Amino acid sequence: MDSACDVLVVGSINMDLAVRTQRMPLPGQTVLGHGFTTTGGGKGANQAVAVARLGGQAVLLGRVGDDEFGRALLASLQASGVNTQCVLATPQAHTGVALIMVDAKGENSIVVASGANFSVTPDDLFHCERLFAGAKIVLLQLELPLPTVLAARRLARKHGCRVVLDPAPAQPNLPAELLDADVISPNVGEAEIITDHKCDATEERLGKYIATELIARGAKGVALKLGARGSVVMTADGIIRPIKPYKVNVVDTTAAGDAFTGTLALYLARGLPLHKAARYANAAGALACTRFGAQSAMPGIGEVEMLMADQKD
Repeated sequence: MDSACDVLVVGSINMDLAVRTQRMPLPGQTVLGHGFTTTGGGKGANQAVAVARLGGQAVLLGRVGDDEFGRALLASLQASGVNTQCVLATPQAHTGVALIMVDAKGENSIVVASGANFSVTPDDLFHCERLFAGAKIVLLQLELPLPTVLAARRLARKHGCRVVLDPAPAQPNLPAELLDADVISPNVGEAEIITDHKCDATEERLGKYIATELIARGAKGVALKLGARGSVVMTADGIIRPIKPYKVNVVDTTAAGDAFTGTLALYLARGLPLHKAARYANAAGALACTRFGAQSAMPGIGEVEMLMADQKD
């Protein structure tokens, strides 16, 4: 197998079981839903598809169960152009699943049963070490066991790969070694958990109290996702840049963060500076909100470039 790629994604693979509802239920309450779908998900798989849909070479390293969901997900990933030769089937565990509710405003609530994702071990990575030797960017999240994520970070450094960390789902007291990434890309809620700082809605305070602290903890760059307000990027030299949002009709926000991070990683792999890569990422994240689902919502390069041209400064 050719080990060269733009982005090596070490991450989760889930089947998303999604339903739409007018509003989220209160505790103990039942509400009616509609539009039930089963689609490919998992932060790792979503981000790999985002890279591939934009014409990048994406390799995914992870696990699925030896079951119907796992086989369907592998076929879907391959159809999207993702290299899955290092995605292993795990007879001892079910394929990861995510239960998703999306309300009338496009906001979502998600519960994940990790299944085979928590069977990914450092040994799995060492057996596929050749992939790290050929990758420009290694893209990580926190939906795998933390020792496995740390092992991926160490292999990336060993082979001179740049590391992009999407610290989701966020957890406090992350190891300093993991925060020592080339770019860390949280949303506001995740950044608050990681830094233990509450932030308000102003870009100035976001830059001062969130991005600055992540840089101080070892990150060489920060791309802070602000949802409908776009993003803010900061580099180790202290330069903060707000990146404008793109206006779209929001249907479902489930895929927005993964579209952003996968796109960011690809354009960093293509040699763009962080603030320019973030412009493409903002556009991809916005477009992903215009469709229902996760991997099914990832845009192609033509759509991204058209949106950027239509809403040019």
